[in-house]
Amino acid sequence: GLVLVTDAMAAMGLGDGEHQIGQLKVKVEKLTARLVGSNTLAGSVVTMDQCIRHFVKNVGATLVEGIEAASLHPARVMGIEHLKGTLDFGSDADFLLVSDEGPLKVLHTFIAGECVYSAPDAPQLTSTYHKHFSEK
Repeated sequence: GLVLVTDAMAAMGLGDGEHQIGQLKVKVEKLTARLVGSNTLAGSVVTMDQCIRHFVKNVGATLVEGIEAASLHPARVMGIEHLKGTLDFGSDADFLLVSDEGPLKVLHTFIAGECVYSAPDAPQLTSTYHKHFSEK
C-alpha cells in the first residue's frame, strides 16, 4: 500500500518566524522552512497528522487508509510489522489517541505503552477518561 512520509526537521512545531537550528538560521513560514537570507529549502515542518489529513481530504481516502499509510504500510516496507504499525500481541505498543470530533487531532502519544505526550487541550488520562472510551 501507499506510504506517507514527512521530512520534518527540528523547526517542526515552533511556528512561523526565525529559529536557530544547530548552526543554521531557518525561517518558517506557512509550513515551509527556508535558510534565512535565501530561497533554499531547509526541510519540512509538516507533521504526520497533517500529512494524513491532507491525504484524506485531497485523495478521498478514508481515515483508516490514511492512518495505515502512515503506520502499517511503512512498517511492512521496513519488514518490522511484527513490532510497529499494529497493536498485535507482542508489538511495541506505540500508538496515538486521537479526537473523534472534527479533523484528526492527536490528543495523546504512547511509546511502549507509556504516555509521552498530551496535547495542551487533551482530556486528562483518568479512570473517567478510560470509562468514556469503553462506553463508545
